[in-house]
Amino acid sequence: MKILSETALTYDDVLLVPQYSEVDSRRALSTKSCLTKKIALQVPIVSANMDVVTESEMAITMAREGGIGMIHRFMTIAEQARQIGRVKKAESFIVDKPLTMTDAHTVGDVKRVVDETGTGGILILDSNEKLIGIVSTRDLLFEEDEDKSVTEIMSRNVHSAAPDTSLKEAERLLHEFRVEKLPLVDKDGKVAGLVTLKDIMKITQFPKATKDARGRLSVGAAVGVRDMEMRRVESALEAGADCIVVDIAHGDSHLEIEMIKNIHSHFPGAQIIGGNVATADGTKRLIDVGADAVKVGVGPGSICITRNVAGSGVPQLTAVIECATAAKPYGIPIIADGGIRQPGDLVKAIAAGAQTVMIGSMLAGTDESPGMIMTRRGHRYKASRGMASLEANINRNKREGNDLTHEEIEDYVAEGVEAAVPYRGKAREVLNQLVGGLQSGMSYSGAHSLEELQEKAIFMRMTGAGLKESGPHDVEVIG
Repeated sequence: MKILSETALTYDDVLLVPQYSEVDSRRALSTKSCLTKKIALQVPIVSANMDVVTESEMAITMAREGGIGMIHRFMTIAEQARQIGRVKKAESFIVDKPLTMTDAHTVGDVKRVVDETGTGGILILDSNEKLIGIVSTRDLLFEEDEDKSVTEIMSRNVHSAAPDTSLKEAERLLHEFRVEKLPLVDKDGKVAGLVTLKDIMKITQFPKATKDARGRLSVGAAVGVRDMEMRRVESALEAGADCIVVDIAHGDSHLEIEMIKNIHSHFPGAQIIGGNVATADGTKRLIDVGADAVKVGVGPGSICITRNVAGSGVPQLTAVIECATAAKPYGIPIIADGGIRQPGDLVKAIAAGAQTVMIGSMLAGTDESPGMIMTRRGHRYKASRGMASLEANINRNKREGNDLTHEEIEDYVAEGVEAAVPYRGKAREVLNQLVGGLQSGMSYSGAHSLEELQEKAIFMRMTGAGLKESGPHDVEVIG
């Protein structure tokens, strides 16, 4: 037996000491950070790889707002690939493979494709695959003869540009030609891509968006640690996933280490996030086998009961400090996962050394999270659950084709609970509150960047009375 002498702390145990500040505007403060060495974020927030938090809709919002979402693994491999694909197609400067049809098709053929895909226009090619026209929804609007050849209604005077056209040049051409679609055509007259006014407007609407080298929204994908999960890794990367999260509750384990090694060996270019760990030694072990980022947190989540069931864990602030200290010489970013209940906790996590923070329950109550809104006693909620809860385990086995026996259900030891979280509206509103709180915290420490916040941060321990004093008191809160 060994008893550590130091006291471990969590976010409620400390406050950041206010310092002299030369900050003129909190909005001007930079919240840029790194998810991994190769993936930069404008906002240091990651949505959790939980089935009640992140699917394509949440991941799209997260990326557009400057963070990133991690698509959970509790679905089929094919479905996860589809979810990743939806994120990748949601926004891009250039559509690599625009929809095309040939001059042999009819108006009815085009209408069916438009209805099925929701696209606003289709490029028409001749028998040599050369661009000869374009059909838009406007061309189809009042056309009733579905047997008519598409060549009779298509626009033939199609303005195009070279495949290497820049964003700025594409904007100029769209404005000059007064068109909404600009096909990119190579020297042989064949289509190499498509630029649309709608996609360019999205770029200007979401200037902080996290994107890959091809201008598509960035997204991560979670995988398990069993050998069969290598198929999931391959599928996710082929679908466009920018990083892989090796998802296991106890990341400082042989299973996690072997999976990271396996991914690193088969896909050397993949960005791998390992975890979860809660110690310096666990962090170093994952870094040594190739982790590009390490997720920290054992038991701090609102619906996690690992500490109660297993008696194991480290209070989150201490875990983040120790893991970040261990990772710093390697230049590997730390993701603080769990325990964030309010913006001030995010500030403390970053100040303690984390480069990003993973959010679960706060985002589970938003419109973009999977699941239905329910009303209880006049208040609206959404369902949430830990991925080690009994219900999550039963559903996970069903998806894998395994029906648990009554005995297996009785023997399962859950480390998570099912719960209802308050409905919070749009995810963007939650993110704005979190980022606003982070920038406010930076200003109190006199920091203009997250790196400066970590350098200047001074933590002071406080008593229970100090914690009580920190919140509303001696009043009746009405809103």
